[in-house]
Amino acid sequence: MAASPSLAAPPAPPPTSIAEAQAALASGRTTSVALVKAYEARIAALNPRLHAVIAVNPDALNAAAKLDAERRAGRVRGPLHGVPILVKDNVETADPLPTTAGSLALKDNRAGRDAPLVARLKAAGAIVLGKTNLSEWANIRSSYSVSGWSAVGGLTRNPYALDRNSCGSSSGSGSAVAAGLAPAAIGSETDGSINCPSAVQGLVGIKPTLGLVPRTGVVPISHWQDTAGPMATTVADAAALLTVLAGSDAADAQSAEADRHRGDYTKALDPGALRGKRLGVLRFAAGFDPKVDAVFDRALAALRAAGAELVEIKEPGVDLGALGKAEDTALTAELKSDLNAYLAKTPPAVKTRTLADVIAFNRAHARAELALFGQDKFEAAEKTAGGDAPEAVKARETARRLAGPDGVDRLLRDNRVDALIAPTYGAAWMTDWVTGDHTGGGTAVSLAAVSGDPSLTVPMGDVAGLPLGLIFVGPAWSEARLIGLAYAFEQATHARRPPTLQATVPLP
Repeated sequence: MAASPSLAAPPAPPPTSIAEAQAALASGRTTSVALVKAYEARIAALNPRLHAVIAVNPDALNAAAKLDAERRAGRVRGPLHGVPILVKDNVETADPLPTTAGSLALKDNRAGRDAPLVARLKAAGAIVLGKTNLSEWANIRSSYSVSGWSAVGGLTRNPYALDRNSCGSSSGSGSAVAAGLAPAAIGSETDGSINCPSAVQGLVGIKPTLGLVPRTGVVPISHWQDTAGPMATTVADAAALLTVLAGSDAADAQSAEADRHRGDYTKALDPGALRGKRLGVLRFAAGFDPKVDAVFDRALAALRAAGAELVEIKEPGVDLGALGKAEDTALTAELKSDLNAYLAKTPPAVKTRTLADVIAFNRAHARAELALFGQDKFEAAEKTAGGDAPEAVKARETARRLAGPDGVDRLLRDNRVDALIAPTYGAAWMTDWVTGDHTGGGTAVSLAAVSGDPSLTVPMGDVAGLPLGLIFVGPAWSEARLIGLAYAFEQATHARRPPTLQATVPLP
């Protein structure tokens, strides 16, 4: 059988990393204005097939010109100065772009303000190039969703094979950075939404400790699990972004301790960081695919060769089914409270002021919003008494205990290891409009998501050209440690390969 044809050759890509972009700017080989134009041209060429970018920022060129003038005057704010960055479209920006969360119900949600994390990016000299597509409402609307789809942006495609899923909910951020539409992007995660799209699209993604990066101005699911974080082609770029994003914000109570724990994460970029470290191999989080296991075993060999001691952990020690049930109960109730609180403060042009309003809007616009899958999770959330109800509080306490003290914390302590490792997920699956997503793996991702501990995924290899990620999980506020370990692995393996933009994975 002949292989399916690839996309027509795209224009030569601009820099595919922050470091490359900054080096070109510092040497005078390019300008920020030229970079913005180059990325916009690449978006224009590839986005009609990828649907990774929802909107390009019309103010990006003006911002670039001002930053070029600063550079000429001798002022360089840091490694992000003049570098275009994409932002997931559930994060507010003051630019003339709505924050839609992928939903037509928020098409007029022009907040006119920067979320604190965006304000920090701009203060550091980054340029908001545009907004990325996402799984609508961060993939919390339906139990039968197709990841990467939104009514506003359509279906995000995976640039490693266009018929494979880009995972979600930060699907557009992952697809765009993998395809070179920007050197890096901001994603957000409640459970898997940074790690999964990063893993299946060959990127580094960091899900920070809960509260390290403030969530003010981010369309919420749960203030107990939501966090934003960087997605990039290298560990160094992700570390540079996290250095800027981290810190407390008075409007986000969960971030109160962030200033005490934040630091310059680029100082952790040590190629020898694995020497003498003990890593807990979560065998119970592997074993779902022999092809993935083979790549994982090669990664383990590379870790040993780099000086790490590996400790086999065969059982989680907690009831993962009970954990998942408690998490679902808590998230369902918290969604109602947190989303209602957010919608109540949106601009007057937004007519959906509650979750009930959004449910009604979707029914009224069913052809655009509900043709592919429904909104059973929204409807279940609306029936709850909210996140402060006793049953929701009990479920949250159970979920956090199982994932944290009885889960991540115990596994680290009892096995005397510096971090836990596992395959992040399986390879990207074929997008399926009929039965929805077919995600494999993700156990380690969920443990860290529910416990609030940090996790980091880094490319570890591929199956048939489809990327696989290796996840590192550590205790709260251990981002610097995880960055060092991941950087050492990255430098030892150089496992990432750029996408080929092929239509499908050909038969061998």
